[in-house]
Amino acid sequence: MKENRNEIVINTSPEQVWQVLTDLERYSEWNPLLYRASGKVELGETVVVDAKTATKDMHFVCTVTKSEPPTAFAWKFHVIHPILFRGVHAFRVKPIDQNSVKFIDTESFQGLLLPTQA
Repeated sequence: MKENRNEIVINTSPEQVWQVLTDLERYSEWNPLLYRASGKVELGETVVVDAKTATKDMHFVCTVTKSEPPTAFAWKFHVIHPILFRGVHAFRVKPIDQNSVKFIDTESFQGLLLPTQA
């Protein structure tokens, strides 16, 4: 399994961060990697995402696997077939105090097409 992880402290409330994160139609305004997204951030719903990868642009049809407002949501996706390449993209909002949060963005990948390390 491989994982990408990013964290940042944001000086605002968890609710404000949640509002921005779940407004998929506006991702292109702040997220250059997930430049187009649509759907509902509700358990079992479909989210469609266009993303820039290291080598090309990709289109993903994802299923929401977690939705816990205002602290966490995640979606899973695969390419061609889940055994070949699959991933989970998770977003967490951890309150630090009333006016700041730690935002944690992770992606984990598995599958036969995942490059092996030397």
